[in-house]
Amino acid sequence: MQKSNYQIMQEQMAERFLRYDQEKMIEKFQLACNAEYIYITFVNSPYQINRKTGEIQVQKKAEGNWDQTSYNEAMSIYDVLCDSKPDCRLSGKYISLTSLKGTVFSSGTVGNIFQKSVEFFDGKTRELARACERLGGIPERVGDVSFRLEIFPFLPAVFQFWYSDEEFPAMLKFMWDENILDYVHYETIYFMMSHVIKRLEEEIEDNKL
Repeated sequence: MQKSNYQIMQEQMAERFLRYDQEKMIEKFQLACNAEYIYITFVNSPYQINRKTGEIQVQKKAEGNWDQTSYNEAMSIYDVLCDSKPDCRLSGKYISLTSLKGTVFSSGTVGNIFQKSVEFFDGKTRELARACERLGGIPERVGDVSFRLEIFPFLPAVFQFWYSDEEFPAMLKFMWDENILDYVHYETIYFMMSHVIKRLEEEIEDNKL
């Protein structure tokens, strides 16, 4: 079977990962490790990175087995470990993507990009809140559903959702630390948002009454 471009890029990043100083990564983010693997948590799931091949696997919650990662998962992890700035630090101030310094924001909002997910979440007040809680979220104040989520243990984001009413359509929004670009590239933020939304949808579907 012919490999997709995504698979090829993921394999190239695994090879690139091996060129970086793993001990610096471990120390920088206080990661657990042994001779074979480096361990990291991403959106409340455990991952292991093979120190000899660079391959990343995720531990499935139900079975406890290790499985292959998706493109968004792998690229998010590779980016933060390989390309975050040496002195990256959180500011503690959350801002929207439109307010990030040094970026040109394209037309359309996050809600437009993830419109199908906005429609899926709309009206599911309790379900969405419980899904955020199962991802380890801490309640925030702004939004009909609002939680601070650990994208990585060292990199939080705030997920906000407003339900539709007679005057306004439903709206989805992420707030990021203003120093987010010290941790990942701009395009990687979309990989991370996509994965958070996917996880929330899965939690809702898997826990239907």
